[in-house]
Amino acid sequence: MAYPHAVAAPQLDNAKHDALIIIADNFSELDDPNLSQAIKSQMAVDARIGKQVTFLVVDSKRVILAPTGPLNRDYDDVRRYFDAAKLAINEAKASGSTKPAIYLPQASQDSRYQYALEVAYLGACQALWQPLEAREHHGESIEPITQIALFGANEQTIKAVNAIAAGQYAARDLCGTEPERMAPPRFADYCVDLFKGSKVSVEVIADIATIDKEYPMMSTVARASYAVERHHPRVVKLEYVPEGEVTRTLMFVGKGLVYDTGGADLKVGGFMAGMSRDKGGAASVAGFMKSVADFAPKGVKVIAFLAVVRNSIGSDCFVPDEIITSREGVRVRIGNTDAEGRLAMGDLLSEMKELAKTAVNPEIFTVATLTGHAARAMGPYSAYVENGPARAAHISRKLADCGDLWADGAEVSRSRREDYDFIKPRTLADDVLSSNNAASAVTARGHQFPMAFLAIVGGLDKHGTDSAQPIPYVHMDIAGSGVEGGDWQHGKPTAAGLSSLFARYCL
Repeated sequence: MAYPHAVAAPQLDNAKHDALIIIADNFSELDDPNLSQAIKSQMAVDARIGKQVTFLVVDSKRVILAPTGPLNRDYDDVRRYFDAAKLAINEAKASGSTKPAIYLPQASQDSRYQYALEVAYLGACQALWQPLEAREHHGESIEPITQIALFGANEQTIKAVNAIAAGQYAARDLCGTEPERMAPPRFADYCVDLFKGSKVSVEVIADIATIDKEYPMMSTVARASYAVERHHPRVVKLEYVPEGEVTRTLMFVGKGLVYDTGGADLKVGGFMAGMSRDKGGAASVAGFMKSVADFAPKGVKVIAFLAVVRNSIGSDCFVPDEIITSREGVRVRIGNTDAEGRLAMGDLLSEMKELAKTAVNPEIFTVATLTGHAARAMGPYSAYVENGPARAAHISRKLADCGDLWADGAEVSRSRREDYDFIKPRTLADDVLSSNNAASAVTARGHQFPMAFLAIVGGLDKHGTDSAQPIPYVHMDIAGSGVEGGDWQHGKPTAAGLSSLFARYCL
């Protein structure tokens, strides 16, 4: 995995770069007089400058001007820099540049843009990423830009953004790769290779009998895939232990549906296309672990469990009305087989909850491309649904605030009594209903009630603010934010949530 490494460029006139990308809302005044005069001369004959990305040649060097648009309005945010950098880096690449530099001449005093340089670099990386299958077929040379210089960045900034970029590239690979190349065993193999020789340990559970016994809900989802050995499920466990004292423990469960046919509730009418990206939650978690491994933050222990499975259809597929007894001992009635992600994660969440009981300051997260409702309700933003202890500690709010500064936006939702009422049992034969049988996008509170289900099957409903041992828990639904433009079939994966988590807990 090769990504364009960031390097520091302390001075504008001696940096070793072959293109200069200038990102600003106004190009009329720059600190460098020669550059400023050259741009002013060009502005006199080219009305596009300041309105769209423009390519110039100044002193025999490529110069790309990338306007952000307005930055002063209440609803403007740092994505202005992210989006401008995406357009500009493609222009630099098309011109033949392999080592461009990014320069933000006007340092905004607005706190919204305090990480604008870092965000611009990450935007460029988002634009440059090419799918793993393409790189394996054509070679890594299809990504000709190998380095991006950042003017004004210090050593710590360079270390941080390189760690984030490495994690985001891994997350995009895992999320964006087709379902055979990234079938469960090969997803696990990618993780093993990704963390080889790093500070993150990897355990892969491949034995079907163990999965059947320890993770019965995940086993139910995987059942129809057992007929095809290359589709057999995997549980991937990752752990990072920092040097010195542990002051906080982050605990993640990621949804890794390498392909979701919908199962017996088959996705029809073209809605199955793009379901190889239903592993975006596990991908973002693995990517975050890669960033943690590279950055090695102090004080923070991180544990991640990834449910890597295929929801196939066949003679042994599970069907609505079945009752499954979970790891927690909860009897789950299946409402819809296309609501499989919560089943795949639920038993892993139960196991994680047990570890949290003895962990130092634990915070638990589930990360998943879970519901169409999240995409419908929140658009391109992640949806964070939190329990009482998490809400009391403002975990989601702090995380979302970090996202606003790092072009990784999210909206905060609450878990309410209606969510628990929605999944209550209808008979004495079961304890909880997994879902209704309508699409989440047309179901009231369609992205909130799944968190209630996860809390129950994970046993976290017994660890609310009224309990002897409250445990903060946040469900992160990235169905709307996981791919660019909401295009599940063709949009580039975004590694949603990764930069927010990194900024909140590692910097």
